[in-house]
Amino acid sequence: MSVTPSFTREKRFRTRSVSGTLALGQTIAEILSPPPKLVVLRGDVGAGKTTLVKGIAAALGAAQEEDVTSPTFTLVHEYAGPKVRVYHLDLYRLETEKELATLGIEEMESQPDALVLVEWGERFESIVSRADAEIAMEHGEGNERLLMVRWR
Repeated sequence: MSVTPSFTREKRFRTRSVSGTLALGQTIAEILSPPPKLVVLRGDVGAGKTTLVKGIAAALGAAQEEDVTSPTFTLVHEYAGPKVRVYHLDLYRLETEKELATLGIEEMESQPDALVLVEWGERFESIVSRADAEIAMEHGEGNERLLMVRWR
């Protein structure tokens, strides 16, 4: 049985470049305020999930865009800003809830200043059921990206 969280708000965006996706981070950071929030980032490989996280982290003052990298192999990156602590997770390489439990996501999201951005979180029902928001990204034509942000 799959759990689908109920979100009450939805907004769609379109970007036409990497710089446009980075800039969209400011708007999405505002949507996701105030923390704590657990956000599932959906999208195929290369859809721009990490690029969007770069923009969000920069908008929140947690990291410079160039300092944000994909946590594919480390699984978790943490960026501390003046008001928000951004956790960027990539669950692509995980296969079981037991592996997921070792990351300490519950501890991350229990912090009052936490924004937990989870790539490939849709693979785990425990993440989807707790998500406060989700951002679905897909390729358009060329460098175009289509985004749908859903949140409570």
